[in-house]
Amino acid sequence: MNPLVIIGTGLAGYNLAREFRKLDAERPLLLLTSDDGRNYSKPMLSTGYSKGKDADGLAMSGVEQMREQLKAEIRTGVQVNAIDRAGKTLQVEGETIAYSTLVLALGADVFRPDLGGDGIEHVLSINDLGDYAAFRAAAAGKKKIIIIGGGLIGCEFANDLSTGGYQVDVVEPVGRVLPSLLPERGSEAVANGLSALGVKFHFGHSVKGVWEKGEGVEVELSNGERIGGDLVLSAIGLRPRTGLALNAGLEVGRGIKVDRFLRTSDENIYALGDAAEVEGKVLLYVLPLMAAARALAKTLTGEATAVQYPAMPVQVKTPACPVVVSPVVPGTPGEWEIEADGNDVKAVFRNPQGQVLGFALTGAPAGSGATKMELTRLLPPILA
Repeated sequence: MNPLVIIGTGLAGYNLAREFRKLDAERPLLLLTSDDGRNYSKPMLSTGYSKGKDADGLAMSGVEQMREQLKAEIRTGVQVNAIDRAGKTLQVEGETIAYSTLVLALGADVFRPDLGGDGIEHVLSINDLGDYAAFRAAAAGKKKIIIIGGGLIGCEFANDLSTGGYQVDVVEPVGRVLPSLLPERGSEAVANGLSALGVKFHFGHSVKGVWEKGEGVEVELSNGERIGGDLVLSAIGLRPRTGLALNAGLEVGRGIKVDRFLRTSDENIYALGDAAEVEGKVLLYVLPLMAAARALAKTLTGEATAVQYPAMPVQVKTPACPVVVSPVVPGTPGEWEIEADGNDVKAVFRNPQGQVLGFALTGAPAGSGATKMELTRLLPPILA
C-alpha cells in the first residue's frame, strides 16, 4: 500500500501526523521536509532571546525521536519538485515517490522587500529554526538591530531583542504598530510599552535601501532619513507557499484552496496550516492549525469531518504591553467601544446591530482570563 505522504514537518505537518497516529497506528506514513526535521514551535522563535535559548534550546525533539514517536519515515533536506496528479507520484530530486493520499503542509514564506543598496546581505528574516540560528550568529556581538515592520512579528521581535540587550529601531510605513489588529488606542498602548524598553519607532515611511557602512549598515527611508545600525531584520508578514500546488494545476487563491474537509481541487490531495485557504480564509495562527489537524486526521481515517473554527483570539507576545485580540475583518461596518487607562485598554467592536464581532485587550485586561472568556463567548464562530 502506498503511504500517506505529508510534505512539511512544521506545526501543521507534525500535528497532523500525531493526530493521525492516534487513530491509525499501522498505515504507512512518509513525511518529506526541506529542513532538518527537528520538532519545534514556530511561535517560540520570537521569544528566544528573552528565554536565553539558542536554536537547539528551542527544539523540542530531534528527527530520530519524531520517527520513533510517529512510526513514520521522515526524509529531511529534500525538495519536492513536482506533483504528478494523474500518476499519484511526486518528483523528489530525481526520485519518483508514489502516494495514496497527499497532504500539503507547506507553511508560508516571508515577504521579501524589494530594496536598493549594497547591504542586502545584512537583511535577514526569521521564519524557521535554521533562520533563527543564522540570525543569532549574525547578531552575536552586535548592538543595534533595525526591524522593518511594526506588525505582529515585528513587535514580538522588538520586545524579545530589547529584552535580550539590543538597541532596536522599528520602521513601520503605517503610522502605528499592529495596524491590522488593533484600534488606534490599542496601538498607542503597545508602542508606549515597547518605547519604555528603549525601542525607537519610525512611522509613516518605508525602507528604500540598505547600505553597508563600516562593519554595519545604514538604512535609507523614503523621506531621505538614514538610520545606522548593525543588522536588519525584515518582519513584514507571510505569504502562503502555493507554487508547488499551482504548478500541479490545483486551485489556488491567496492560499491553496480547500473545502471544509481540507480537500483541494484534487480528491486525493489535502492542505492545511499556513498554506491553506479554507472558504476564503487564510489564518496564520496556531489554533486554527490545531483544529484543522484534528479534523483532517479523522477524515483521513474514514470519518469525514468538516473543520470548524470557533472564535479564536490571538495572543501577541509583547510582555512590555501584553495583547489579546480577536481581529475584525477590515471594512466591517461598526464601531469600537474603548475603555482605557494608560496602557490598559479594553476595546470591543460592535456592528450596527450591537453584535460583538471582535475585541482587543492590552495591558492588564489582556492578562484577565475572565475578560477574555467573557468576550470570546459573545463572538460568532469563524467557521461554524
